[in-house]
Amino acid sequence: MEGNINQLLRQAQTAYDAGDWSVLIQYLQQLIVLKNEQYSEDLLKLALPVLEMGDFQQRWEITKVLLRLGAIAIPPLIEILENDEAEEELRWYAARTLGEFQHPEAIAPLVELLKTSDDEELKAIAATALGQMGSLAITQLSELLNQDDTRLLAVRSLAYIRTPETITPLLTVVQDTEVAVRATALEALSSFHDERVPLVLINALDDVVAAIRRIAILGLSFRPDLTAELNLVTKLQPKLYDFNIDVCSATAVALSRLGGDKATQHLFSVLMSANTPITLQLEIIRALVWVGTISGLEYLQQALNQTKSEILCQEIVTVLGRVEKPQLTTKATEILLELLESPHPATETANIKSAIALSLGQLGNQQAIPLLTALANDQNEQVKLHAIAALKKFNPEVVKAGNRE
Repeated sequence: MEGNINQLLRQAQTAYDAGDWSVLIQYLQQLIVLKNEQYSEDLLKLALPVLEMGDFQQRWEITKVLLRLGAIAIPPLIEILENDEAEEELRWYAARTLGEFQHPEAIAPLVELLKTSDDEELKAIAATALGQMGSLAITQLSELLNQDDTRLLAVRSLAYIRTPETITPLLTVVQDTEVAVRATALEALSSFHDERVPLVLINALDDVVAAIRRIAILGLSFRPDLTAELNLVTKLQPKLYDFNIDVCSATAVALSRLGGDKATQHLFSVLMSANTPITLQLEIIRALVWVGTISGLEYLQQALNQTKSEILCQEIVTVLGRVEKPQLTTKATEILLELLESPHPATETANIKSAIALSLGQLGNQQAIPLLTALANDQNEQVKLHAIAALKKFNPEVVKAGNRE
């Protein structure tokens, strides 16, 4: 046995000296099977250069050797991980391998990487590595929540792991005095369908910090299954009037996801208010389409009939063209055709008529062909081109009316 090991070591050294990493890996794989700890240091010295200089496949293979070597490989892998000058892919392998060790010694450097690195991909790998450690990492990270100087780092790490076991420790910091801590915790909790989370998000709707309110609103928007039980539309509706425009916009999106007639009524009311900023009005217009109901489209039709704003009119026309549900495309087409035939002042502008033509083409309803044909003979060149382009979606062989003088 001893002689066999020494022979393999000599052959491995020869491959190492020649820089023949593939052959070296083969010898190391044979040596590792023999499980002779006396030679672990020698094998580690031979294996590390393969990790540092090998190609993708060679690195993949050598990590298996490093894992078989055990804890002795952890310190040099940590050294690679902490080296900002090291190749990104090399650090990727170091982080991944450390995670597979599931050893307490590997937790701190992985957590530190999450704290200091600007590389999102590398941080994601570190978080995955921590996640592989399961309760081992979560327990240690949870303890760090109790210390002021490590709480933010710990909550960010727990947020990256995203497993149900992190819910309990994250719940302990949802009312933390530091904004970044509770924001990170709430955002992470929002991804879980756990019975403890919705009430926490509802409480956060009244947080003094706008960013927190926004996170809570968007988190609740992904729970339409709880709309009736928790009366979510009624709870969210006041946030359409929040003093922070980002919170108002998030509420519009949330109500569109929760859906229902009450949601659309609230959205329409704010849309038509003279005090509503144009940016929020545009967001609400999009939300009324996202609701995906006839009532949402009918409210947009009312808005078209009542508004004198060309900006709002054009946005409504544009979003109607994005309707995809078969049961809604006919209604959207009818709204656009009625607008085109109405005495609405906006329909006298080339931009609106062009937008109507474009949306009718996207909807693809045959009812639109006669009016599109008329627009293809419009005096305005821009309108003609958009109408012809729309007609081609019905019939690619359509004669270009725009060529006529």
